[in-house]
Amino acid sequence: MGKSITKINKKANNKINNETIGLFYGFLGVIGFSGTLPATRIAVTDFEPIFVGLGRAIIAAAFGMVLLRLTRQPIPHRQYWGSLAIIVAGVIIGFPLLSAWAMQQLPASHGAIVTGILPLATAIVAALRMGEKPSLGFWIASFFGSLTIVSFALIEGNGSIKFADIVLIIAVIAAAFGYAEGGKLAKILGGWQVICWALVFSAPLLIIPVASVALKNGITASPSAWLGFGYVSAISMFLSFFAWYRGLAIGGIARVSQVQLLQPFLSILFSAFFLREKITYLMMFTAIIVVITVAIGRKQPVERI
Repeated sequence: MGKSITKINKKANNKINNETIGLFYGFLGVIGFSGTLPATRIAVTDFEPIFVGLGRAIIAAAFGMVLLRLTRQPIPHRQYWGSLAIIVAGVIIGFPLLSAWAMQQLPASHGAIVTGILPLATAIVAALRMGEKPSLGFWIASFFGSLTIVSFALIEGNGSIKFADIVLIIAVIAAAFGYAEGGKLAKILGGWQVICWALVFSAPLLIIPVASVALKNGITASPSAWLGFGYVSAISMFLSFFAWYRGLAIGGIARVSQVQLLQPFLSILFSAFFLREKITYLMMFTAIIVVITVAIGRKQPVERI
């Protein structure tokens, strides 16, 4: 009897430790992702959205190819190619391209709040595709945080949702599938291997559209635009995913994805610092409410299969 209790306690402690470690890696990823919209906003002042949204993946793919080659990683088995295709469609093509277009229409701080529904979307995908079972308390906290964000978008839009907001929501759905699928595959291939292989697989598809835009419009741009493009290529599209997918794999997709509710708050700070965008009381109030929902959701149980 005593051994059974000890075994159960050990298993519970391991689960808590895994969730804590997963949340830590997830938070590192979120810090990197938080600069994505501000950096994209800077980059699209001189570059076309297609060049920024898809070109960043080509640069990141070059890094990934070198890393895979140096570490002699075996090519993933064909049974994983479908998952890699979902990742490519979601986080390498869908979200970057759509968000780049939206950042030509919206302030980065506004976009950051709208994309705050991403954690809820990711948790829903994890429940539908990966079999995770968040508790009722988890769903209530997640829905409340997302409802707060949607309310902010409505207030900012004077009671209506802008078309650019809709585009961002579609981008969020694409990213949710890419995040959930990547978190699942990271348990098998490893976090950094997943994003590297997805980038390498996607590169041949992206070269033609990116090269066409570059030849048509040129690549002359301000230093700040190049810095923004460099950030989304090296940090947003590459390094941040190392920590993010590892966190999802270790701590659970639904659980760790909620850390991304903190991203709007961080992105607002980046937008104010780098873009001199105005921080309103409404933004701050919304961000604080979102942070509280993260803290509450963190304590709610999530059953992992």
